[in-house]
Amino acid sequence: MLTSKQKKHLRKMSHDVQPIFQVGKGGVNENMTTQINEALEKRELIKVSILQNNFDDNQQVANEIVEATGAHVVQVIGNTIILYKESEENKQIELP
Repeated sequence: MLTSKQKKHLRKMSHDVQPIFQVGKGGVNENMTTQINEALEKRELIKVSILQNNFDDNQQVANEIVEATGAHVVQVIGNTIILYKESEENKQIELP
């Protein structure tokens, strides 16, 4: 579980990060979560964009991704989810 201080630090770091995944009308599927997990292992901090044609609640989409990947939700803001997961091999981010 991330503390509020850690979340604030990660939000600041994620400012320049561009979304690398998009959740469309198909929602979250197994293939997508596998790719998100691989990206988290490599980058540790990613953004996921939720498209206009997805009618699920944004928080629900974030929870589905978290359940499948074991990541932490840093923030859900608008149609963007910021996710963090500590890397096993490529640790780059030091949390306060």
